[in-house]
Amino acid sequence: MSDTVVLLIRHGETSFHARNRYCGRTDAPLTARGRRQAADLAVWAATARLDAVYSSTLRRAADTADPSAHAAGVRCTRDARLVELDFGLAEGLTAGEMAERWPEQRAAFVSDPVAHPLPGGEDPRAAIDRGAAAVADMAARHRGGRVLAVCHSTLLRLVTCGLTGIDPAGYRARFPKVANTSGAVLRHRGPRGDWELVDFNPALTNGVPGHRPIT
Repeated sequence: MSDTVVLLIRHGETSFHARNRYCGRTDAPLTARGRRQAADLAVWAATARLDAVYSSTLRRAADTADPSAHAAGVRCTRDARLVELDFGLAEGLTAGEMAERWPEQRAAFVSDPVAHPLPGGEDPRAAIDRGAAAVADMAARHRGGRVLAVCHSTLLRLVTCGLTGIDPAGYRARFPKVANTSGAVLRHRGPRGDWELVDFNPALTNGVPGHRPIT
């Protein structure tokens, strides 16, 4: 049986990106640049041989995924398990603002974000469980296929760690940056069903330097 490829991709730009503010459950729309990024991703999707497209229920992810689904000739399926982590009291803040308000808690988060979630925030282990379950369902539905799943920066890094055996406590150091409309390319291998990280932050835009086809 052929391997299944799942691309866990971050949505396009929102206004929160300007100062790198934490955007979890806030339903922020794409900026004009974010919409252009979504359109560029759709150009790639038109020839990417996708069998399915999924997205988080948050509109920044849905509005990034829909053009790609249309270009690929498939329906975009919304899955609430793909939403970003709830950042609790850190929602809308920068790292610097958190350090000013809660220096000890921010330092603990930086040292181990799984053991020490942000104040009032979602347990990252619970986020891994829900996100990994969503990805496993995709792989089961589309065996041997290629799936695009548009989600969010923190979630996709944690899920990538959870699926591939990387210690999630180190996700921020291992994957310090996730580009908009890029992310993790995962391969599901049978019959044991192991997951392999094939690539991270590939350029998924045809005609742009650095484009690497995913095989």
